[in-house]
Amino acid sequence: MSEKPARILVVDDDPELRSLLQRFLAEHGYAVRAVEHGRAMDSALQREPADAIVLDLMLPGEDGLAILRRLRASGETVPVIMLTARGDPVDRVLGLELGADDYLGKPFLPRELVARIAALLRRIGPERAMGQDEIARIGPFTINFSTFTATREGEALTLSSREFALFAALARSPGRPLSRAQLIDRALGRDAEVTDRAIDVQVARLRKAIGDDAADPRFLRTVWGVGYVLTGGGDG
Repeated sequence: MSEKPARILVVDDDPELRSLLQRFLAEHGYAVRAVEHGRAMDSALQREPADAIVLDLMLPGEDGLAILRRLRASGETVPVIMLTARGDPVDRVLGLELGADDYLGKPFLPRELVARIAALLRRIGPERAMGQDEIARIGPFTINFSTFTATREGEALTLSSREFALFAALARSPGRPLSRAQLIDRALGRDAEVTDRAIDVQVARLRKAIGDDAADPRFLRTVWGVGYVLTGGGDG
C-alpha cells in the first residue's frame, strides 16, 4: 500500500520561484500547490487542507506576517515556514512569535527548503508526515492529531491552538493523570514560560470548550495533588 504524499502549499508572488519550488518539491515526493497571495491561499485551503505552508513574507497587499497572524487567530495550526528577503532579525522574531514554525532567508537553495520541510514534518509526527491520520476516541470525543480537530458525538469543537494542544496532550494519555509540568512540556514545549496558574486557566477554558461541567467535570477531571486527567466520562 503506497503512502500518501505530504501536501505542501507554497504562497509566493514570484511566478518563477513558485514554478521552481512546485517542480523541485514534487520531484522529492510532495504534493504541491503554489499560489500568489493570501486570498488564493484561503481558496486552496478550503478545497483541501495542507500539511505545511511555505509562506513568503514580502507579499503585495496582505503580507506574510498579516496572513500568519490571521491564520493563528482563526485557530489554524498548520505548520508554516516563512520565507523572507529581509535581513532584519526583528522580522524573524516577530514571525516566530506569531506562530511560524521555521524561517528561511532568500536567496536559499531549494534543497535546504526540502530539508526544512522534512524536518518539520518529522517533528509533527510520522503519521501526519505520511498523510495518515492519527485519531484517538475517548468517550464521546474523537481527536484527530493529524488535522488538529476534535469532535464531541460528531459535532465539531471550536478550540484555539493552545486548547487543542492541551486536549491532545491529555488525549495521548487517557485515564492517566498528568502533572501541570507534564502538560506544559507536552502541550507547549519544555521551554515555554508558563505558570501552573496559567495551565489551570487553560484547563478551565478547555472544559468550557468541550462542554464539560466546571463544577462537577465528567471528562477533564482534577486529581488533587497531581494534576489533570482526561476520561471517557464513566464513574471509574
